[in-house]
Amino acid sequence: MDSQYGFSRAGASALPTVSFDAGLRSYMLSIYNLMAVGLVITGVVSYLFGNNEALRASLFSINPQTGNGSLSILGYVVMFAPLAMAFFFGPAVSRLSVSGGRSLFAVFSAVMGASLSFIFSIYSDESIARTFFITAGTFAGVSLWGYTTKRDLTGMGHFMMMGLIGLIIASVVNIFMQSSAIYFATSVIGVVIFTGLTAWDTQKLKEAYSEGHGHEGNSKLATMGALTLYMDFINLFLYLLRFLGNRNE
Repeated sequence: MDSQYGFSRAGASALPTVSFDAGLRSYMLSIYNLMAVGLVITGVVSYLFGNNEALRASLFSINPQTGNGSLSILGYVVMFAPLAMAFFFGPAVSRLSVSGGRSLFAVFSAVMGASLSFIFSIYSDESIARTFFITAGTFAGVSLWGYTTKRDLTGMGHFMMMGLIGLIIASVVNIFMQSSAIYFATSVIGVVIFTGLTAWDTQKLKEAYSEGHGHEGNSKLATMGALTLYMDFINLFLYLLRFLGNRNE
């Protein structure tokens, strides 16, 4: 029998589901919002370093005739700092408070921006902006598909991870070979891999959510998720820039 307040048993049993859906939406929105803040920080810092001669010179210099560049000591630190920070990011976030973890993510985004500032010395500002918006549209569509699809993307994700290992090896080899064919192939493969990883990572993050983690646990998970999707976006952007970027004269 329905209660005097008008709730049926069916309606009462649906309340946990409604609560879960609301919590999941809030969790995913926090991931996308954090990622967006990280991208803004990266973009601002990258633009400042890339368009300020003094800041740019503190990191590296590029020969306008050959296009070859050389890094300063600070440049080497900035270049490899994001890799080191990404490696220790997970353990650090688990130990820090939620606000501490998000502050660390902001610092990581700023350092990444400095390390990516070289693109302004190679490509025109207009083509960088155009590629960014194309990347944003591609990322949004693929991430939405990863969130809504009923298909299990685990197999595809594992295949993409194996491809990523091959991509890294081929890119390292090409540093010495300087092959235009390998450069083109890795560019195409890079776009495919990080498009696929965006969908898979989105699905994994959705499935990782649990009310049992509590607010703090899910907030920390959201910070890690923001870093994951942020890195997918950055790498997709860089590989697309190889095709869409117009080099400075």
